[in-house]
Amino acid sequence: MIEYSDDRARLDVARIHGWLASSYWSPGVERSLVDRAIAGSHCLGAYDGAADGGEQVGFARAITDHATFAWIADVWVDERGRGRGVGRAMVRWFLDHPGFAGIRRVGLVTADAHGVYEPLSFRTPLRPERWMERLDPAFAAALATAP
Repeated sequence: MIEYSDDRARLDVARIHGWLASSYWSPGVERSLVDRAIAGSHCLGAYDGAADGGEQVGFARAITDHATFAWIADVWVDERGRGRGVGRAMVRWFLDHPGFAGIRRVGLVTADAHGVYEPLSFRTPLRPERWMERLDPAFAAALATAP
C-alpha cells in the first residue's frame, strides 16, 4: 500500500537528492539547491508500506501562489514503485488538495510521461508561442548534454 504525505519531516532528502541528480531535468544538481527547492515548495512524499513508517518511493513538489498558478515539478518514482500509478497519484494529490482549489493554470514539463498526465487533463499549452523561459547558462549546457 502506498501512502502520500506532505509532512516535510518524513522526506528522505538524501534519497530525493540522489533521484534528482540522476534525472534528465536536473543532472548533477547540488544538494544545497535541492534543499532550497524543497524549502520553497509544497512537497509530497510517497511511502511504500507506510503503516510502519514505510520507505519513500516517490517525490513531487508544487510551486504556487495558491490562487492563479501552480507548477508541479520533480515528480520522481523509484524503480521499485513504478508501474503502480504512483506518479499520477502524486500529481492528482495536488490537483485534489483544497489548497490548490480554483487555481487557473497548473503546469508541468515532461519528456516521456505524457501518457501519465493526460488522463489528469494535462495538454500541450494552448498557446505555446507565448511561453518563454530563461535558463542559467550552466544549466542550459547540462540539459543539452543530458540524455
